[in-house]
Amino acid sequence: MTTFADLGLSPKLLKALESTSFTTPTPIQVQSIPHVLKGRDLMGLAQTGTGKTAAFGLPLLHRILDITHPPGPRHVRALILAPTRELVQQIHEHIFAFTKGTPVKITMVVGGASINKQSERLSKGSDVLIATPGRLIDLLERGDVSLEKCGYLVLDEADHMLDMGFIHALRTIAKHIPQKRQTLLFSATMPKDIEEIAEAYLRDPVRVQVSPPGKPADKIVQGVHFTPQGDKGRLLESYLKKHEGEAAIVFARTKHGADKLAKLLVGWGFNAAAIHGNRSQNQRERTLAEFREGSLAVLVATDVAARGIDIPLVRHVYNYDMPNVPENYVHRIGRTARAGAEGSAVAFCAPAEMEEFMAVEKVLKKAIPVLGGAPWAMDVAKAAAKPGQNRNRPQGGGRPGQKPGNRPQSAKPEGGRSQAAKPAAAAPAKGNGGFGAPHKPASAARRSPARSGARG
Repeated sequence: MTTFADLGLSPKLLKALESTSFTTPTPIQVQSIPHVLKGRDLMGLAQTGTGKTAAFGLPLLHRILDITHPPGPRHVRALILAPTRELVQQIHEHIFAFTKGTPVKITMVVGGASINKQSERLSKGSDVLIATPGRLIDLLERGDVSLEKCGYLVLDEADHMLDMGFIHALRTIAKHIPQKRQTLLFSATMPKDIEEIAEAYLRDPVRVQVSPPGKPADKIVQGVHFTPQGDKGRLLESYLKKHEGEAAIVFARTKHGADKLAKLLVGWGFNAAAIHGNRSQNQRERTLAEFREGSLAVLVATDVAARGIDIPLVRHVYNYDMPNVPENYVHRIGRTARAGAEGSAVAFCAPAEMEEFMAVEKVLKKAIPVLGGAPWAMDVAKAAAKPGQNRNRPQGGGRPGQKPGNRPQSAKPEGGRSQAAKPAAAAPAKGNGGFGAPHKPASAARRSPARSGARG
């Protein structure tokens, strides 16, 4: 069995690792660290929860430890970019732990926190700067930080950075960094845009892949309920009661929907709270701390806010709303089964979400087992009212926050939805861990009249 010492890491780093949970290198670490130590550019493809932070952090710190002089005022030696505040904080916690007992200086900058305090921390320079793109650009424009001596660039969760529209920010930041540098790119999926980014910013990179792009962790047991939007709330309630006391993350599509769903669950007696981009940094940190400690059992999150949540105790992920970006499904369910643990992921698919569900199965390249209902026929799916940006309707009688008789302007008339064609809401299946038998991919159901005609 390979050890961290076998990988050639500095004795100081090995000493720091003794006080962490990192005992044995994961496959992505075993494959990546030797190449990074040699100074090669690298593109790492691995699902979330496989140890990517140590895969780039440890060899990066090893190289920085060889430099004896300080970085200089406002200068940065290495830059790590991540798309969300939570992910930046998670990376910072790990890197900080790795540097215990060393003179390496680590700085974190994110939006939602005092930019003046961040500027003050950067004034004396930093060996490693971990940042979100937006806040880093703010600091660059103010002249509070310089990247002209930055010799290392890490792009973590690069696919999600592109999903969030950070491509222009990356181009802006790259102009401030010398072309002669070592660049590392890590991603859980491999869309075409990532290949273009790699071609533009990496020089003759080594490609490391521990699983096919877009493949979730093997120990995640998946399933889907085809259920009307208005029945999702009670279906979720039945699952949470069945697994009472076990940590769960529920994904809603919008911030407003996350708040409404969390409020509904609290009203039903669950210890739940929402986390999303509209919450202040202190609120998000406090909510995550409560969830990590176990005083909060259910976390309702949006895609953006949930990136970077690394809590091994999460046993269940519920896709209350299907993601509009199919690759986000992989990132969502990757919040469970962390570091080799087991977990379950259940999706709730309403008629208007059938196309999104089919896109997810296309990314996974396999069918998701059906737990209740049957795949919606495409004529039913197309006739269903599109909730637009507000798909979160925890219970019948309208969407959260929507007054009777009102609907978002982007929604189609409710009259277009066939009530008779909907399957009845199904309770969680018993046996086989609460999961039913596999089904044909939804695309096959679309082609088969007999299959697509089934309801309930």
